[in-house]
Amino acid sequence: MIKSIDHIVLATRDLDKCIAFYTQVLGMQLENYGAGRIAFRFGEQKFNVHPPGFEASIKARTPTPGSLDLCFLADCPLEDVIARLKQHGILIEEGPSVRTGARFPIRSVYVRDPDENLIEISVPA
Repeated sequence: MIKSIDHIVLATRDLDKCIAFYTQVLGMQLENYGAGRIAFRFGEQKFNVHPPGFEASIKARTPTPGSLDLCFLADCPLEDVIARLKQHGILIEEGPSVRTGARFPIRSVYVRDPDENLIEISVPA
C-alpha cells in the first residue's frame, strides 16, 4: 500500500539557522510555495518547514523542534561529507560507523541540526 515518502514536516525554533543548515551545509534547495510557506527539496522528497508561530490547519499532536531522527543517503563519498561538515564547523557526534540501513548496510556519521534533531548521513557500506 505505501510506496515511498513524499514529504516530512520539520518544526524549527530558528528559521534562519534552519535554512542555513539544510541549504548551505546539506545542500538542499530552498523552495517557496503557498502563502509564505517554505520547504527544502532534495531528490524526489522535501521537508515542509513550520517556523515558530506557524499554525498549520492540521499537524502532529505536539510538534516539537528537536524530536526527529533522520537518516540521509549521501550522493558522494562519506569522506567528502565529513570534510563539508568540518568546513561548516558542524561537530560529528559519532562515526563513521557501520549500521543497518533500510535496503543495505550503511556507513554513517551523526550530527545535530540547529534544533538538535539527530541527522545521520550515510553511504552504502
